[in-house]
Amino acid sequence: MELRGTIEPALPLIVVAVHNEAEHLDTRFPILVTGIGKVAAGQAVLATLAEQPKERRPVAILNLGTAGALRHGISGTHIVGSTVQHDLDRTAIKALTGEDPSPRLVLGEGLVLATGDQFISSEKQRTALARHADLVDMEGYAVADAARLLGIPAALVKHVSDEADGSAAKSWIESVSECSRILGSWLAAVDHEVPATMVTPSAT
Repeated sequence: MELRGTIEPALPLIVVAVHNEAEHLDTRFPILVTGIGKVAAGQAVLATLAEQPKERRPVAILNLGTAGALRHGISGTHIVGSTVQHDLDRTAIKALTGEDPSPRLVLGEGLVLATGDQFISSEKQRTALARHADLVDMEGYAVADAARLLGIPAALVKHVSDEADGSAAKSWIESVSECSRILGSWLAAVDHEVPATMVTPSAT
């Protein structure tokens, strides 16, 4: 975990998983590099913000990063509409406890992002996930859930880096720097307008 810059209440906190994704981002914004996976992402956001007074917390949390496309034809940059965990058996746990351990988190209109602690790189995995989601990553749900717990508006903005198939690892390595450049351009274009369009994630 690494926090670059200083958190300012008037600015969104930019959250990325790895340094490569932050390479071309505007350093006027505070940038939190969490590490890979749900545990690292959720803990980093909460450890950074939970003990801060509410008046010192950022106006919003903006998770920028790469994602795999679960269907052909999905490309470019997307503001996620909702996110789910794909590697937690919520049905079985709910049957045992009566409580859903991983509700869908809604952030607005847009594609569905599936998050899990797996790098999806096979057609079998891709086909199964495509029944319920459009994109896949390893941190988005955790960042959104941390924002929900803190009561801070959030957005997940993902640029498609690969097709979550057998070529995914090679595609991600080759494209992550360019994805960062594209996300940096997106951030520069929307600038301070982003928080005004964001809502606190809600569980359904």
